[in-house]
Amino acid sequence: MTTTGQATTGQATTGQATTGQTTTEADGTAPLPPPEAPGLLLRYWESFDAPAVLGAFATPEMARQSGRPVTTLAEAATWITDRRAAREAGREHSFAVLAPRTGDQAAGGRLLGSVTLGAVDPVHQTGWISYWTLASARGRGVATTALRALADWSFTELSLFRLELGHRTNNPASCTVAHRAGFAVEGLERARLRYGDQRYDVERHARLATDEVGEAG
Repeated sequence: MTTTGQATTGQATTGQATTGQTTTEADGTAPLPPPEAPGLLLRYWESFDAPAVLGAFATPEMARQSGRPVTTLAEAATWITDRRAAREAGREHSFAVLAPRTGDQAAGGRLLGSVTLGAVDPVHQTGWISYWTLASARGRGVATTALRALADWSFTELSLFRLELGHRTNNPASCTVAHRAGFAVEGLERARLRYGDQRYDVERHARLATDEVGEAG
């Protein structure tokens, strides 16, 4: 299980493309259009994002979320390559969350965080959500807005029915994001995660395609 997390790094910036997004799949086709979120830009990760990814995973807290060490630009590039490979295999859809594009920033502005739909199961129509934000982006509704957009996208574009997420019980900020994005609490998984010598309980949330979700509070 991948839990959500929040970065404590400072600002990180993405590279600037000189043209619009050029992401294509291995077979030359275009991927699904990214989710649309008010006041934000969501797009697929690109190779020029490596410096921003490296900065995002620089703290011990965020290093736990990366799945593998990301301590060099080469490792950050591999992390991005892994995201693309998982997408092309149909297992995952991971998006960079950026401030709105300005001027000639065709690929978007400053990196704010990430939202990911993983463990996609088209048979049971389920998926697992994870998200993180940089310290500079907290307290502004970035994670909630991006999460709501990803959930709606998952239901409409992928025809999923049930989305799940989990967070450590000592991470109330992540819990607030989940609630505001319409993910209801479903239970507690005792001692689900181990970091170092300590184990952590995880609270599980879920949202169904049929759930009525109001405006974010």
